[in-house]
Amino acid sequence: MSPLDWLKDEPAAIRERIAKALTNEERNEFDFHWGMSARKAQLAPDGDWRIWLIMAGRGFGKTRAGAEWVRMVAEDNCEARIALVSSSLAEARAVMIEGESGIIACCPPERRPQFEPSLRRLRWPNGAQAQMYSAAEPESLRGPQNSHAWCDEIGKWPLAHERATRCWDNLLMGLRLGKEPRIAVTTTPRAVPLVQRLLEREDGGEVAVTRGSTFDNASNLPSQFLDAMESEFAGSQLARQEIGGELLKDIEGALWSRTLLEQVRDTGPAPEHRRVVVAVDPPASANGDECGILVAALGQDGLGHVLADCTVSGSQPDGWARAVANAAEEWEADRVVAEANQGGAMVESVLRAAKSSLPIKLVHASRGKVARAEPVAALYAAGRVRHHGNFPQLEDQLCGLMVAGDYAGPGRSPDRADALVWALTELMLGRTTRPSVRKI
Repeated sequence: MSPLDWLKDEPAAIRERIAKALTNEERNEFDFHWGMSARKAQLAPDGDWRIWLIMAGRGFGKTRAGAEWVRMVAEDNCEARIALVSSSLAEARAVMIEGESGIIACCPPERRPQFEPSLRRLRWPNGAQAQMYSAAEPESLRGPQNSHAWCDEIGKWPLAHERATRCWDNLLMGLRLGKEPRIAVTTTPRAVPLVQRLLEREDGGEVAVTRGSTFDNASNLPSQFLDAMESEFAGSQLARQEIGGELLKDIEGALWSRTLLEQVRDTGPAPEHRRVVVAVDPPASANGDECGILVAALGQDGLGHVLADCTVSGSQPDGWARAVANAAEEWEADRVVAEANQGGAMVESVLRAAKSSLPIKLVHASRGKVARAEPVAALYAAGRVRHHGNFPQLEDQLCGLMVAGDYAGPGRSPDRADALVWALTELMLGRTTRPSVRKI
């Protein structure tokens, strides 16, 4: 226990009296004494663990916990060699080193490490060092030796060509300095192979797991942020993951898995479009539940790109029709595809009333939702679709569509998923005219 740790539980009057008796230099240490302000869940657990996994919701304080742990290791061990691994070098620098909760911000000025960007290195006054690595370059960890490591957001490490697991394996093989090599891992839960692999070792004691939610840190977060998170994700399964810090497991027999959806997520801009479609799955009644409205495009790269989820809830026909018209105008859609099983010609007339020039194509479902979805799921499995952004409600529905023909997702009907299926079917699975020879 640090000499200051016991003050944490003392009455305010005693803390104030002791603080007045300290020198200015001693008082300045209060701001940088992690034990005084940290919650118990942000402190390294007791025990003979090798890996400390903090798997919690956004805003929990994972980054600060990881940075403070690195600082503790460096200040206690002048020979420490620490690997700092993130999904990219840019994120390692912006979040782990120079971020508001990063290593530099956590250290007192007189003991602050020197950052050498060209060498991707931090050097503490006592000789301890930390080196940046990118999970996108697994081979960069082949060779270097380390005594400790901090791995940030392993749930978003690149999955293509097994980069995430290759990076982790190379890190483990180089963790051979010092008497007690250890790794701290901070991540929002995602059902990717590396996260699941670590959780499988929790019972054996090798991996110590700390779990928590966004609201555990509510006292340090703006109320507007908490309100926005609640309103944006409330009621979705993704809220349990991104806010509650719960790892969502795939439903056995589902057409889509969360691992697959993470693999197709693209954080960069979408390529130039060949064709843009707005697909509509109208509600079954005038007081309808949701009207699924999805925007997708066929890119110049030949892939399908999911661009926006404009779904509206509880709207009258004129309301959801205006939402369709607005989406078509905003995205300069070449076609509006609308399912006409419910309402037939009425669907077209409602859309025309919203905007007479809409390029409408009515489609009729001759098969069930799941049967129509299977060819689209195959496009995902083949790597031919990309999601540009996060679509929590849509992805919850996709992961609830079952091979057996049932729906096990949230809500009574997968309206968003159905609209997506119509959009990608129109863009990528429509009938094409093939050349043929006819007898004249």
